Parts: sequence; C-alpha cells; structure tokens
Amino acid sequence: MIQKKIILLLALSIVIFVSCSEEYLENIPTDSISEEAALSSEESMALVINGLHRMMYAQNVLEGGSSSRSGESHFIPSLDAIGGNIIHSSPGNGWMTADLQWQNHTLASSTTAFNFWFQRYHFISVSNAIINTSAEKEFPETENLNNVLGQAYAYRAWSYWRLVTTFSKGYIIGDPSTDAGVPLILDSGAPYDSAPRGTVEAVYTQIEKDIDIAISYLLKASTHNNKSHISINAAYGIKARVALSKGDWENAAKYAPLARDGYPLLNETDWLSGFNTNELSEVIWGGYVIDTETNYYQSYFYYIAFAFNGSQNRSNPKLISKELYDKIPTTDYRNQAWLPQAPNTNPAASNDQGGSYETDSNYNNENDFWDAWEEIIIKYGATTGHNTHPYMNVKFKQKTPGGIDPDDVIYMRSAEMVLIEAEAKAMMADITGAQDALDVLGSERDSAFDKTVFDTQTKLMDEIKWQRRVELWGEGFSYHDQIRWDEGLNQTNSGASEVLYKNGFIVDKPSVNDEWIFKIPQSEIDANPNITEAHQN
Repeated sequence: MIQKKIILLLALSIVIFVSCSEEYLENIPTDSISEEAALSSEESMALVINGLHRMMYAQNVLEGGSSSRSGESHFIPSLDAIGGNIIHSSPGNGWMTADLQWQNHTLASSTTAFNFWFQRYHFISVSNAIINTSAEKEFPETENLNNVLGQAYAYRAWSYWRLVTTFSKGYIIGDPSTDAGVPLILDSGAPYDSAPRGTVEAVYTQIEKDIDIAISYLLKASTHNNKSHISINAAYGIKARVALSKGDWENAAKYAPLARDGYPLLNETDWLSGFNTNELSEVIWGGYVIDTETNYYQSYFYYIAFAFNGSQNRSNPKLISKELYDKIPTTDYRNQAWLPQAPNTNPAASNDQGGSYETDSNYNNENDFWDAWEEIIIKYGATTGHNTHPYMNVKFKQKTPGGIDPDDVIYMRSAEMVLIEAEAKAMMADITGAQDALDVLGSERDSAFDKTVFDTQTKLMDEIKWQRRVELWGEGFSYHDQIRWDEGLNQTNSGASEVLYKNGFIVDKPSVNDEWIFKIPQSEIDANPNITEAHQN
C-alpha cells in the first residue's frame, strides 16, 4: 500500500468490505460511508476487521489490483508451486505454469509479485487506520475493543512478515542488519507518504513488537469461536512462525505449544476427510468461505483439489514428489492421500507417458488401465472429463466433489506447530526434547513410528524436513522452508518434467541465488520516490 493512488482507496476499500446487511449500514448508502464513519466506534472497526478476514481468501476487489490473484487462496498453492512441493503433471490451462518455471516472481512486471505486495500493504494500511484512530480518539477499553486492536496488530505483524520473508533475503542466510527489507509504514491518512526500504532487522523488530502487542490485547479480549478471526492461539502461532524464520529457536519452541493448546491432532478418519473445513480439530486459523462471495475458478480448491470441475484440474492433477512419497511407510496412513498407481490418462501429460496403457509403465492392458481410472473417478467424485496421473493428490477433497462450490481455506494447523517445536528444539541440540515433540505427530500418523531412531541433530532435521513436506503438502510452506533451510531445488527424481519446469527444475540454494527473492513490483518503483531501480532485488 505504498503507492499514493492505492492508499487513497482506503476509505473505499473499507466500504466494500463492510457487509450491507449489518445494522450499522441499514439506513446509510454504502457508497456514502466515509473513512471517518467506518472508524468511528469499536463496532464499526470490528466490521472493518471482518473485511480483512474476507480479503484473506476472496477475489481482490480493490481498484488497481487484479482479481486473478485472490488472497491466500492463490498464494498458498502458488508458493508451493515455486517451492517445488506441488508437482504439476501438465501445463493444464496455464495457471501457475510461470510460477513453477520461475518466470513469474522473478519478473518485476508480474501480476503475482504486484498482487502479493499490493494486498499485504492493504492489510497494513487498514490495520494502521484502526490502530492510530483508536489511539487518537481514546476509546474506552473494552473486551471487544481489545479484540479489534489485537487482531489489527496481528494482521500488521503477519503482513510485514509475509512481505519481508518474500521480498527480502532470508534472515538466517543473509545479513539482516544490512539486507534491504520492505518499506515500514505505520502512519495513516494524509499526506500518504511512501517510504524507503528498511533493513530486514528493522522490519523484524517492528513485526515482533506488533505481535507482542497483539498478544497482550488478545489476552484481555472477548472470546469467540470463529476461526476466521485471529485468536490468541493464532497470534501465538504467528509469533512461533516469525521466531522460526529468524532462527529464534527458544521463542519458536515456547510459542508453538501455546498456539496448539486446545487444538488436538486429527485422527486418521479426519486427516483423510479432505481438509475442506475449519471445523477440523487441528484448525487454529482459517477462512470461512462465504457461498455468495466466493472466487470459484480462482479459489484454493480450484488449484489444489483433484475433483474440482475446472480446466486447471481436469487435465492437470497435482502430484507429490515420487522421492517424497516413496519414503512414506506402509504403516503411515498419510500414504492414502496420494495415488502412486493412478493411470496416466492424459495424452498431454508432460512426462510423455499419458493417454494409454501402452505408454504407462504401471499397466499392460487396456481394460485394467481404464478400470483403474473409472474406480478413481467414482470414488473421489470427479467427472468423466478428469484425467488421472501416478502420484496424484487426493489429500484435498471437496465437500461437493465434481462441482465448483466453495470450501474453507486453512491457514494454520496444530500439526505445523508440533513441527515448529520439534525443529526449534533440534536446532538447539535438545535431542530428547525434539524427539518428544516429533513423537507427538509421528505416533499419530504412523503406528510404527519410533522416535529413538532420530538420535542426532542431523537425523532429526532430516526427519522434520520430510515430515513438513508430507504433512503440510499443498498448504503453502515449501517456498519459505527451502529458504530457511538454505536448500535448492532438484526435481530430477520427483516425477516433474524438465520440459515443463524449465528454470524451476534445478535451482541453486537461496544463499547463493537471489532469484529466491521476489522482485519489487515495477509499479511500486515507478510510484515511490524512495525506491529506484538501484533498490530492486
């Protein structure tokens, strides 16, 4: 939200996000609500916060942005495509092909980089307006106001964390005291001044300050049961994520267990149910997609769910890496979330083995080949227009398979928090503590899991990395995980096609390859006098 023309839209964006059905607006035309009115009370500011909850998943409705990159619904699968964990089986309809080929985030004019930047700064500008207006008007403290302010500070912390970990060099692998971060803007209202890039360290300092303030407010806030809101548990989870990303192992290990308190791990039945609802016990934070306001063919499940009836999926089922899947023990029920023997029915499959039993090495006759396809179509509710592919994903299932109905988008689960605690303790060389943390997840997923096998830091980290890639597959973590671990990409044995993946097939590790850093949008450089081409990544 650095560009002046974008900041001037703050009042309009608040209007768009406030539901017309609310009593507050019953007698006021939506196009006449001013920024002052929208921030006039804790009740009206709560409605503005509700707008941010929707912006997390919905189509971008802000003037100057593009609806083709719709919040976390788009960026969760996009980051896993860039990070190499989601394997595309064919070009499909072209969506995200440039992401996995590393031709999108490396381009300053790309819509992906612009919308990621644009939307996160929108969250920041709205949070600034709430925080600053509340201080200026000295509203009396109430549990509801604490809730609003806690979420505003948490959203600002989360937004800056998403920006600095994406548009700057990784904290652990770089020099945060001198590496260029992102512009820090805490003011709201005229004169809408832009800002230069702060250092990575300065941005992290503000993030940590904000999330600590958020926690202090949320501890005094009214309780709620809506997981689309940022609760105290979600704030603890953000704190744990921030700490992990900068190598603050002590705080990562401290806050991750607090975040998952009260959110028990899924059992086998629930884990295999499709990850389509926030009502799952593990979900700490997620978006409740409103039926009448969904983004349909730009929704999360459009990109990720096999049976979604869209052109992205029918010809392009998403795959898990063969190397990754083949290490899943037979005693681990997660092996049912992908289908290694699914027939390759797509003649346009990028591995050139699709369309017939004669090219698919798993089958030697036509009847078995098409019978296997039919069994999958029927079992998972796809249409006869859907293709299948070896190692295809069925982890994500729609509530109404074969259609385009909206489903919830999950942002944070307790399994992630278990793995944060395990990684932090492993990095502190607390072998017993890391084993115990890892056992919480491992024993639930794998009936034969034995924590004692992982008796060194190296063995623990290898297992934790594997667990994150399997457990969190498709949930948007691999891009930032690779940066934190300083690991490059090599898809040689993954099942990905080098012809399809191009520049994204083999990528040097982040510490020696600045292409891991998203380009600053060209429109930002053109509009912000404090950032020139010399400041580009």
